[in-house]
Amino acid sequence: MLPGFPHAMPVAGFIGGLMIGVAAALMLLGLGRIAGVSGLLARATGLADGGAPRAVAAAFVIGLPLGAWIVAQVHGPVATTFPAPLTLTLGGLIVGYGTRLGSGCTSGHGVCGLSRLSKRSMIATALFMASGFVSVGLIRALGGM
Repeated sequence: MLPGFPHAMPVAGFIGGLMIGVAAALMLLGLGRIAGVSGLLARATGLADGGAPRAVAAAFVIGLPLGAWIVAQVHGPVATTFPAPLTLTLGGLIVGYGTRLGSGCTSGHGVCGLSRLSKRSMIATALFMASGFVSVGLIRALGGM
């Protein structure tokens, strides 16, 4: 147990991080493509013409919830809570706009871009993190969580 984080699961997090790294490396080394989820989703849904082959993108996107479902079947359900549907929808739209504006999402820039020492990804990841810090600070200051 980690002090201040009674529900932390560092071993599971480490294993999950390794799995993400392996998936990103396989995508880059095997196909020469970045494993950014927003780009793969755009390709799988036909919103983007370039990128990984559409079948590969679709398999990757389908594998995300499928993998979570398999883990839940093996280890039992994970307790989750979500905000109200309107808040969730608006948040999703804002994130989607941000990924288009920033030419990628946190997985594309933070995992794949940083590992390639991309200057654009370093700036984008720093901005993601700073935005997250400010958002949490504002929510807490306003009495949320």
